[in-house]
Amino acid sequence: MNGEPTGRELVIEEIEELRARVAPDLFTGFDPSTWPTTSMPAFALAAHAYERDDGCGERVSLALRSALFEKGRDISDSQILAAIAAEEGIDLPDLADDSSARRDWAASKERGVQGSPHYFVGDDDYFCPSFDIERVDDELRINPDPEGFQEFVDRVLR
Repeated sequence: MNGEPTGRELVIEEIEELRARVAPDLFTGFDPSTWPTTSMPAFALAAHAYERDDGCGERVSLALRSALFEKGRDISDSQILAAIAAEEGIDLPDLADDSSARRDWAASKERGVQGSPHYFVGDDDYFCPSFDIERVDDELRINPDPEGFQEFVDRVLR
């Protein structure tokens, strides 16, 4: 969200903390050596899928997440992206055309998105409502936040 790629070292730190404190069964296939230098081709594919419909966009987004964090694949690789597109039955867009991904990013910045996941419900917004995330003495700490998640669910169901 800050206009720069997320650094591999920060992602490694976040994954280690999530696995240690929250979800030891997730991120099991993450491979730091396949961390992409850019996510723009993946964002282009996701934007293309959302142009079809929200369900398609969500499935492609989840497939991209799984490919990167569970299967250790480089989601900037056109062959990986072509396979994800084919699984969803859509054509691979022009991955060099990042205009739709940049439009989405600009709209997210304007709306105040802090990262993923960030939810908007009416006039309220919730960044990562199921976790309490803080940095203490330069150490990242991620803990479950059941109260924050319940507040979010209650607001959604209102």
